[in-house]
Amino acid sequence: MFKFAPIFLALIYGIVMYQVSVWRGRRDLDQKSTELVDPKLRAVTDRLAAALEIDHIPVYIYEIDPVNGLAAPDGRIFITRGFYRKFQSNEVSASELTSVVAHELGHVALGHARRRMIDFSGQNALRTALIMVLGRYVPIIGPLIANALTSLITARLSRGDEYEADAYAAALLAKAGIGIAPQISLFKKLDALTQSNAGLAPAWLLSHPKTEARIEALEKLEQKWGL
Repeated sequence: MFKFAPIFLALIYGIVMYQVSVWRGRRDLDQKSTELVDPKLRAVTDRLAAALEIDHIPVYIYEIDPVNGLAAPDGRIFITRGFYRKFQSNEVSASELTSVVAHELGHVALGHARRRMIDFSGQNALRTALIMVLGRYVPIIGPLIANALTSLITARLSRGDEYEADAYAAALLAKAGIGIAPQISLFKKLDALTQSNAGLAPAWLLSHPKTEARIEALEKLEQKWGL
């Protein structure tokens, strides 16, 4: 029985970390965000709402500098202040920023936002269990192997989620009459937009697939749908 103790401890640790992460994340978003009120953006996001047959899509400004968008587990959509500044300086169009909203809506609709929090707890449990078990047999490199294996699993999950959210956004943008072009043009700008972030790249870049591969996937959808 005692040989399974590391796994049980890892599971308990993962559950605790999940609860702490949810609490911290919700508190941070609540304290640092306000609903976005911008008539120009509202006019475009309302087209997404109409396509979804809802009255309004609440979008919040998250008061941090890195250029990013995110979906909270509770379904709220956030655009960072840094991203909104790019819109205000005309580096990003209303349609391009709306494509970010559509992408994050995809994470919500497809269950990614909530599942990622669950994945977070599972990943920590797996990492801790592997470190405990491998550390016994290969004390020096065991933790390194555990971290590498967990990172590989996480990266694969993230890549799949991002492609799925891209496709959801493309379909929604097409239905709303906005089209896929703003989504593609924004991807082409990402490197330049994030150069001032001191290494803090957006989720699109951190979760791997390469930007070029995502553009290629969108262009294939565009051809397939005859847009």
